[in-house]
Formats: sequence, structure tokens, C-alpha cells
Amino acid sequence: MRIAFQTDPFAGLTTKGDTTFALALEAQARGFELWEYEPRDLRLEGDRVTARAARLLNLKDQQGGHAERSEAADLDLAEMDVILIRQDPPFDMVYMTACYMLEKLPESVLVLNDPAEIRGAPEKLFVMDYPELMPPTLVTADEEALRAFRDRHEDMILKPLYGNGGAGVFRVRPGDENFSSLLEMFLAGPRPLPVIAQAYLKEVRGGDKRVLLLDGEPVGAINRVPAEGEARSNMHVGGRAEPCELSERDLEICAAIAPELKERRLVLTGIDVIGGYMTEINVTSPTGIRELKRFGGPDMAAMFWDWCAREKLPLETTRAESSL
Repeated sequence: MRIAFQTDPFAGLTTKGDTTFALALEAQARGFELWEYEPRDLRLEGDRVTARAARLLNLKDQQGGHAERSEAADLDLAEMDVILIRQDPPFDMVYMTACYMLEKLPESVLVLNDPAEIRGAPEKLFVMDYPELMPPTLVTADEEALRAFRDRHEDMILKPLYGNGGAGVFRVRPGDENFSSLLEMFLAGPRPLPVIAQAYLKEVRGGDKRVLLLDGEPVGAINRVPAEGEARSNMHVGGRAEPCELSERDLEICAAIAPELKERRLVLTGIDVIGGYMTEINVTSPTGIRELKRFGGPDMAAMFWDWCAREKLPLETTRAESSL
């Protein structure tokens, strides 16, 4: 198969924990042809979608010298078998425009996750479709509403709506004198973006579980434990990954969201679960599959490409029939 990764540059990836790199290593082992490009390299001319892309060569599972690449060339994305949307958020107009452009590709190209559905399911808003599975949560740019939410729940988390990796996430404790300053910072300007206020879950001290799903089915989980003195469990900011098992509550949450994930062709996803509550559904570039395998869990990279191979069979039939 011919695979294109729409991603941040491979040369800058941290290989030990990077899901995109794990997917590429497995694809290379299967003899696939691999290309990489960034969203800024996309071009839409008429109905033709191309990218200024480089061929990935001789990937090595090490940090430094792990990715060789050819000189960049114009690549017709309609000739790809699979395109993986794997650039990190923020989920902004750059991200959305890239999704719009990829939607122009023919059905014979398997684009994952589905760009129209990524665009329609911002991960911190998509999760709000399941209020019964979530802790108390408010999304707003209304300062009065945020203050009332704090009065009700006292200990809370305040975070940006379209951020990632734990950036800009604050715990606001009862009596915290920084609350007004944080609101000023988040809501600055004539057209402030909404923010997320969420009741603080003390269970996060024991870990924030990342459950990984393939086509709506749970594959496994890892636990991310915050560093001492840190409210965030993200591994980008010092969180520690630990092995864990899927609980009955995890499986209950997965069963509740599975039909929607399948319907939307959100194939590679991850949910965050704290104290039995789901806090996010990650649909853009979820991570964790390297840690899952390292802790003795399933090889999700292999499972992913097996799934793609099965999906490509009817698409190849369609492509062959259209050429007759």
C-alpha cells in the first residue's frame, strides 16, 4: 500500500512514545511505501488535491537519525491507498482547512480519521454528547456563568477549548486568588473563545486512564499518573505511564460511544477516564499505543494496519470497476 502521513515532521518526533512513529514502523515492516507532508504543504487546484511531500526511508526505532527522507516532490493524494491525519492540535482553522481539502479526495482513498467527522467532532465538545458519562462540565465565554460554576463546585479545572497536551490547564482550588486573573487571561479580547470548566476529580491523583479504541472497540488502556505537585497527567508535562486493566466502567463507557464512533468512521480514538468519568474523546491524533505494547498489551499498530487492509478490499473493487 501507498501511505501518506499528514503530520508534524518525523525528524522532530520523540520516538519512544509516539503513536505516529509506531504506525510508520509497522507499515515499513510490511513493505508499504511511506510519505510525509505537513498541512501547509497541501494544495487544492480545482478538484485535485496534491501535497509537496517527501518519501520516508529507513526508519529506525531510536532517537536521533530515526527518519531519512527523500527530496520533496509533488504527490497526487488521489493515488494514495491510505492517508493518516496525525498532526497534533490545536484544532484551529489550519486544522479545519486541511480537513476540508482532504474531503475532496475520491472514496478509493481511505482517509483516517474521516476528515469531515474530525471537523464535526471537536474532541472537547464531542464528549458533551454523553453528559451522563462525564463529570459536571461547562463550556462558555460567559464570566458570570463561570463564577457561578465555581461557586457550585468550588474545586475545578479550567482549560482552553481547543488546546492539547495539557497546555493551559489550571486547577482552581477553593479560595484561589488567581481565579479572576485566569478569567481575564482566557477571556481577553472583544471575541473571547469559550473555555471549559470542569469539576475537579480527586481520583486523578491515582491516574488519568487512556483507553484506546479501534473502530469503536476497546483494545487496551494505560494509566497516566501526574507528577508530584502537578495537576495534569499528560506525559508531555511529566505524567508517568503505568500498566492497567480495562474496568467494567471503562467497557460500559466504550459500549455507549461505540455506535457513534463507527458511524462517524472515527477509527483510531482514545478516551480519557478519571474516577469512572469520561473527560475527553480524542479523535485528532490520539497517543498511547507504544506504551500499551511496552506494558505487554496488544500491538495496536499491527491491528490498525490489519483493519486498513480489510477495509481496502471493497475500495479496491470500486477503483477497479470505475476504471472499466
